[in-house]
Amino acid sequence: MCSCTSSAKEMPEPITKPDIANLPDYNGTDLGVTVLTDATQFKLWSPQAREATVNIYDNNETKNPSKVLEMKQDDSGTWSVTTPGQLYGKFYTVKIKYADKWLDETPGIWAKAVGTNGNRAAIIDFSATDPEGWENDRRPKLENITDAIIYEMHHRDFSMHPSSGIENKGKFLALTEQNAVSTLGDKTGIDHLKELGITHVHILPSFDFNSIDESNLQSNKYNWGYDPLNYNVPEGSYSTNPADPVVRIREMKQMIQALHSAGIGVIMDVVYNHTAKNDDSNFSLTAPLYYYRYNSDGSYSNASGCGNETASDRKQMQNFIVNSVKYWAEEYHIDGFRFDLMAIHDTETMNRVARELKQIDPSIIIYGEGWTAGDSPLPVERRALKENVAKMDGIAVFSDDIRDAVKGHYSNAADRGFATGKPGNEETVKIGIVAATDHPMVDYSKGNNSKVPYASSPCQIINYVSCHDDLCLTDKLAKSLPDKSEADRQRAAKLAQTIIFTSQGTPFMFAGEEIFRDKKGVHNTYNSPDDVNAIDWQLKAKNNDLFNYYRGLIALRKAHPAFRMTTADDIARNIVFDDITTPNVISYSIKNNANGDSWNEIKLIFNGSENEVPVNIDQADWLVIARDGQINPDGLATTSGGTLTISPTSALILAKTK
Repeated sequence: MCSCTSSAKEMPEPITKPDIANLPDYNGTDLGVTVLTDATQFKLWSPQAREATVNIYDNNETKNPSKVLEMKQDDSGTWSVTTPGQLYGKFYTVKIKYADKWLDETPGIWAKAVGTNGNRAAIIDFSATDPEGWENDRRPKLENITDAIIYEMHHRDFSMHPSSGIENKGKFLALTEQNAVSTLGDKTGIDHLKELGITHVHILPSFDFNSIDESNLQSNKYNWGYDPLNYNVPEGSYSTNPADPVVRIREMKQMIQALHSAGIGVIMDVVYNHTAKNDDSNFSLTAPLYYYRYNSDGSYSNASGCGNETASDRKQMQNFIVNSVKYWAEEYHIDGFRFDLMAIHDTETMNRVARELKQIDPSIIIYGEGWTAGDSPLPVERRALKENVAKMDGIAVFSDDIRDAVKGHYSNAADRGFATGKPGNEETVKIGIVAATDHPMVDYSKGNNSKVPYASSPCQIINYVSCHDDLCLTDKLAKSLPDKSEADRQRAAKLAQTIIFTSQGTPFMFAGEEIFRDKKGVHNTYNSPDDVNAIDWQLKAKNNDLFNYYRGLIALRKAHPAFRMTTADDIARNIVFDDITTPNVISYSIKNNANGDSWNEIKLIFNGSENEVPVNIDQADWLVIARDGQINPDGLATTSGGTLTISPTSALILAKTK
């Protein structure tokens, strides 16, 4: 979910009322500008336009165009014009005449390079944007999405704090810097990510967004970026020189290249469900009324909560989304896409996204929020909801089941969950453990958010307790456990994340929570200043025990495929829940060397209560992997089983090798 603003002005009424849903569509890849051997071609899709022109500018600042080119329309609804010469270094906009009125200039929706603030498209030689060795850049190998460990971060959060030791603070280049250390000597930046062991970074929106004035970066304004302006261009404020169209592209590629060299994939947060502007958006200025959904009274439908919603069920919008993600995957070597408010899109579009991305590389990850922020004209059965995820092969959704059950409901800061001592969430946590698949020992009728299994495979579920939205885990624990010490809250954090990282599905974490970062209790920090959002890297020294626990959890998951099953049948066959009636206690085993694991059986017991709990363990030679807030994938100790005591707010993990 996102926070954004929108604008609107009166759009002229069309002279006729054509069936805009059935306008001719165009799925070519040459919309926008194409530089040929000895000429430059411009192409625009705008079936309802009466006239269309291209304005050529010598630079991004000059007031008047140096040349105006008249475009001609063909049967596919596109307008085009070709002019002699390779116009590298020039800028352009397009204008259409609609219902006897010339609309404002726009770079169009297919701009791939822009100047400051994205008002004009730039004509550049893309070979100049490739860093040295780019042709040898390769995606890190990934067999299944369940092998991924996803780390969600914002560029500024990660590097802006004075303690970060990073030179290019808040920039793409921050993630290229080697050997950065905090003021207390701990690894930060890309070396911190390698030390932690995550496999993928999920970067918050990095396309060109509307809320930051790129000509005034010294003002240090902050925004998450869920207010799209130009979808196919990197955000200028994350570059060292937004005025140079080449620089922002090259520096984003340098970041991706550095992460790939470190064995880390890059997932891009994409926001195709709405635009920052309404009637004056690039979509509306090129094909009025086509790209959005409307209410019966003619107003914009607002399932995004941001003033409008796009119409993915219309062919040309579907084409745009599919071709856009393919462009990012091919030109920038992006490894995955997280779809904001994915349920605003239809399942057909999302299936096409997955199908065509997987043809580029089967390892590309696709997941999103399986809900909307409001109602939509799109029928429920067609929405890419979590309840419809079984209809979408190769796509995953976030599990709000495990999120709310483990820590307490997101909408009530004081609400507790399983890990913070509130009984009644046990069955919902189990739903998360089995990745919302059908399991004979899970009673879905007792689920808090879902009453039926909705995933056909664990590959369709992303497990998490917090993300950029709402209170981060540290702040949630402070609000829900106000009388507890920080040490007690960290015990709850360890338990919560142990559940997440050992559950079936794909684990996802919010950047900085491994060192107990907070956001000063602010619920929605989409435009809060850096002193709220930036990660204080001095916390790594203070909370080194917590950091090492996260490292241990990640290492445990990576070493043992039993936590990474890929079919619902395997989960149903290999996970056996124990008959435990004690409130706030869950006990289960992963058996049969599941998924080819070297361990014959893994016993996991979660105690979310404030009391010690005795449990009976089979008499056998067990390796103690985690106990009382400590973890070691190679073993902390051994035990022969029998009656063991589980400390309050903690997890016990045992392994049987034979």
